[in-house]
Amino acid sequence: MLNHAPVTKNRKKLRSGSNQNMFAYFLLLPSFIFLSLFTFYPTLKSVYLSFYSGPMTRLEFSGLDQYKDVLSDEIFRKVILNNILFIIGTVPASLFLAMYLAIWLNKKMAGSALLRTSFFYPTIIPLIAVANIWLFIYTPQYGLLAKFLQGIGAHGPNWLGSQSTVMIAMILMIIWKDTGFYMIFYLAGLQNLPKDVYESAMIEGAKPFQMFRYITFPLLMPTTLFVMIVAITNAFKNVDHLYIMTKGGPDNASNLLLYHIYEAAFTNWDLGKAAVLTVVLIAVLLSITAFNYLFLDKKIHY
Repeated sequence: MLNHAPVTKNRKKLRSGSNQNMFAYFLLLPSFIFLSLFTFYPTLKSVYLSFYSGPMTRLEFSGLDQYKDVLSDEIFRKVILNNILFIIGTVPASLFLAMYLAIWLNKKMAGSALLRTSFFYPTIIPLIAVANIWLFIYTPQYGLLAKFLQGIGAHGPNWLGSQSTVMIAMILMIIWKDTGFYMIFYLAGLQNLPKDVYESAMIEGAKPFQMFRYITFPLLMPTTLFVMIVAITNAFKNVDHLYIMTKGGPDNASNLLLYHIYEAAFTNWDLGKAAVLTVVLIAVLLSITAFNYLFLDKKIHY
């Protein structure tokens, strides 16, 4: 007689595996619904609207002409340049300060918890509130920075009213706002590093800078990659302060891509142009993320 027990067991295993897969898909369903409603659909809708031009109530199909008009616009080019300068100014400085603070505060010393809270505190303040705080700091003649400079016999410029200083002022504010947030990631990364490696290095007589260069920094590279992607993304989306402080001025000197999209969509009601700018923003973010994960990620040893 044939023994059907192995066949029966295999069928039960297949059914069990299938049920587990269905349960996993069921758990993922709510997230997929939200992603579809608030990410996939708006993205596809933006791509669709990017081929139309005109006011919101009278859209007309224009094909690629809308892209040509936007990409040849001088204001668009200036906005892209501003965003590049904003990334160059905020991302490296924020990451360097965050790593330095994390290494310093990771040591066992009195008051480290209070210091961590103090550096992280700006992160929990809404960006609108931060903009109002720094608006007072940058106010000519009466602001905190102006009073400080007057106290040492110097006179500061109109930080937010001059094209040569407005971007510097924005960069300093965002560094103050975001450094504490990135510091938390580095603290978590430092606490997961192997202690025995440092003990061996100390026995061999390695100096603190040598331990940082050959142990700490290489082992923190996965954290650095993640934080860098978050920082670059934030450099594109942190634009709430512009509405309060400069409205993108003077003469678009502080205008950034996301705020330019807001102006096109909700000030000029040009949905076609706003859609093209949105597609450009999505393409830039996807390219940066793909480059980081497909190229830089291969250079990192986990």
